[in-house]
Amino acid sequence: MASATTLVMVVAAVACLCAPAAAGDGNADATRQPPVVSGLSFDFYRKSCPKAKSVVRKFVRDAVRKDIGLAAGLLRLHFHDCFVQGCDASVLLDGSATGPGERQAPPNLTLRPSAFKAVNDIRDSLEKACGATVVSCSDILALAARDSVVASGGPEYKVPLGRRDSAEFASQQDVLSGLPPPTAAVPALLDALAKIKLDATDLVALSGGHTVGLAHCSSFEGRLFPRRDPAMNATFAGRLRRTCPAAGTDRRTPNDVRTPNVFDNMYYVNLVNREGLFTSDQDLFADAATKPIVEKFAADEKAFFDQFAVSMVKMGQISVLTGSQGQVRRNCSARNPGTVAAGDLPWSVLEVADSFVF
Repeated sequence: MASATTLVMVVAAVACLCAPAAAGDGNADATRQPPVVSGLSFDFYRKSCPKAKSVVRKFVRDAVRKDIGLAAGLLRLHFHDCFVQGCDASVLLDGSATGPGERQAPPNLTLRPSAFKAVNDIRDSLEKACGATVVSCSDILALAARDSVVASGGPEYKVPLGRRDSAEFASQQDVLSGLPPPTAAVPALLDALAKIKLDATDLVALSGGHTVGLAHCSSFEGRLFPRRDPAMNATFAGRLRRTCPAAGTDRRTPNDVRTPNVFDNMYYVNLVNREGLFTSDQDLFADAATKPIVEKFAADEKAFFDQFAVSMVKMGQISVLTGSQGQVRRNCSARNPGTVAAGDLPWSVLEVADSFVF
């Protein structure tokens, strides 16, 4: 789950987890749950669409069985949405006359097309189950990310619901500043996360998402060429060069070579063995602020699972829209008909007239 100019934040875990609830919501220890933002709740759709969580859970479970890579794709989509402008599904919006959407920004160019399609397919399934457009696209992202973690072996956790969707996407510059590159070191990552009220423990826990998914050679080739990064295990570097024999190679390799399709704590074991792919991965084991947390998660998978659940709930509530804010999109790729986003307002009456010429 990562690639060239991608961010360093993601999710991980495997093994024994909390037993899933019948409706597809977790039994995570309530005492450890971070506060729920005003306007969100765990039973938000209890009356308007009681089957919402089970519909998403079934779709993701069945889809991941057919394509295990989709789990990492949906997880990454949720991350890239929340870290830029908050968890408002703006990453799903197509571009407009005002400019390209977030999806066209460099860090998002390698987001899986199948993940975008899956979100709209889930939207269609929910329309049938609910009888109306009730569940927001941002809530679909949050649920699909959680269910992808569970489907690949990771921890169950409860997802607060009630988010609304933005009618506007962020600028290309905002995407770049919100998603640090894989070449970033821990101090830069901590600075970026501090702006959205996440800390060092959240950084390490969320980075564990690199236990699933694939990485493009271009995202770590600077650690191989012209010479090996001394922080990288020499044997590991030799194996990577078989897939990425030269700078500019357009190939991919698993983020986690030990258990590439399982959501577990092997990502941290890799870091301890100096087998992290990105600078932003391996530096977690080098920096004094994060090394003890890496060591703890490498030795104790349950500790990682528990913290991952907490950090995901925190991340999933970043700058959410609730109540009458935003909208509930009928098509997750486009704002609702008749919606005029701030950036789309004509600057003069003449511009209004010109828009109707053809």
